[in-house]
Amino acid sequence: MADITDIKSILYTEKSLNLKESGVLVVQTSSKVTKNQLKQVFREYFGFIPLKINSLKQEGKEKRFRGRLGQRSSFKKFYVKIPDDAKIDSLAV
Repeated sequence: MADITDIKSILYTEKSLNLKESGVLVVQTSSKVTKNQLKQVFREYFGFIPLKINSLKQEGKEKRFRGRLGQRSSFKKFYVKIPDDAKIDSLAV
């Protein structure tokens, strides 16, 4: 069962801000969250059901940190199409 704490952040990049104009919100979550669980979180905490949800698993890159080889964390990214009449006041830019 997922809850609001499984949403790590809302991504604000150039691409995600362009998508926001068309009603798509980009959400970063933990790797264990599914589409149905995310839909339930939006229904319970924000009061609307998303029209469409697409998911993307972002694998962590291998990088060097201070000369040593390291690994960035993997995460899951969701593209959530919200209805036109839905407003999320706490997520305004």
